[in-house]
Amino acid sequence: MSSFLDLHVPGRPLLMPNPWDIGSARVLAGLGFRALATTSSGLAATLGRFDMSVTRDEALSHAAAIASAVDVPVSADLEKCFADDPAGVAETVALARAAGLAGCSVEDATGDAADPIFDAELAAERVAAAVEAAGEGFVITARAENLLWDRPDLDDTIRRLQLFQEAGAHALYAPGLATAEQIRAVVSSVDRPVNVLVHAAAPPVSELAELGVARVSVGGAFAFAAFGALVEAGRELLEQGTYGYADRTKLGRQAIDTAFR
Repeated sequence: MSSFLDLHVPGRPLLMPNPWDIGSARVLAGLGFRALATTSSGLAATLGRFDMSVTRDEALSHAAAIASAVDVPVSADLEKCFADDPAGVAETVALARAAGLAGCSVEDATGDAADPIFDAELAAERVAAAVEAAGEGFVITARAENLLWDRPDLDDTIRRLQLFQEAGAHALYAPGLATAEQIRAVVSSVDRPVNVLVHAAAPPVSELAELGVARVSVGGAFAFAAFGALVEAGRELLEQGTYGYADRTKLGRQAIDTAFR
């Protein structure tokens, strides 16, 4: 379908990190990553906000700026596509395609803590609308969000991913998978490339490859790691009056000098 989708090979996972601004995108592309994805939580952090507080216009403008700044495919984290109904999802996807992106995600999370997950059938209708709006060459990643909303029902999560597959999703994603057994269960239950969100306790990439994973992302982790480095440097200066962060500064400067040429 598209060069972006062609990069999704089960057993040879596409490592797709999540930059939070143009500079981080150019550095990551310069390191050799073959595709990138935006991060809603990372973007929100750069604006001094919590996740799920960014508007559609802000998210699309941000994603378009990143896509125009690098020569690799960029997929956008568009949360629930800023709509509850299928027509609204389709409108957001059409705007994302027009913005020069290679794909985007569609979540089944409502954003309402009292009723956090869309009904499965409605969620599948939303994915189908996204796929229809995407047309040829634009990759729709359908996300089942149960595990992030204190609904640890792997069977229901798999059922939702299967419904999303039937609705035409090109890639599938259940953030929150924690063990090799869970990942294996998901991969073996569907016939679409599966993305895994990695975290400190996740299996290493070599094991994810053996499990048949086709794509690996980091969500907001790289952005938070950068903020963590900022906190460490700031505390050192405030509390110790020393400059041990200089070594990391040198590494960052070298990366920028290479990536920004």
